[in-house]
Amino acid sequence: MYEYISGKVAESSPAHVVIDVNGIGYLLHISLNTFSRLEGKNEAQLFIHENIREDAFALFGFADPSERELFRHLISVSGIGANTARMMLSSLTPEELKGAILTDNVNVIKGVKGIGDKTAQRVIVDLKDKLGKEQVDQKIFASQDNTIRDEALSALVMLGFAKTSAQKAVDKIFNQSPSIKVEELIKQALKIM
Repeated sequence: MYEYISGKVAESSPAHVVIDVNGIGYLLHISLNTFSRLEGKNEAQLFIHENIREDAFALFGFADPSERELFRHLISVSGIGANTARMMLSSLTPEELKGAILTDNVNVIKGVKGIGDKTAQRVIVDLKDKLGKEQVDQKIFASQDNTIRDEALSALVMLGFAKTSAQKAVDKIFNQSPSIKVEELIKQALKIM
């Protein structure tokens, strides 16, 4: 599997880019978000997702690994193919799309061409916990001075519990005993979940 392709930008449009690597041109399908980040550049490094089907072998390129990861989450949803996921990432920035999913904003997702009410709801149901867990994981590494409450919540989410139910349990116990230690907070939360 390819991780990334680096080379000269031989050709680009809002839907695709051709990267020349030592005389071989790779056609990569891209989102508008990636296209805007490539504008004016002669060389580029794009992170790759291979889409292999019976009738086609396509490469999708992304400006950064987080956009590729969101793309992979989207295509894991029933009814969303690679081109629909690319359309979603072209209509909304990755941050806007994640925000809409995490806040249950069906109307924002429905605003994307080709996405109906049922598909928008399915995206939210399938991805809300996954994206919520990723954000908690990122917070753990971003800040060393987490509070006891945040550390306990992060640990529970990493153990596979839904963020909302873990948060309710942690908040309930933490409000009753604010001086509780992290380990004890996790143990008590596990008992009431």
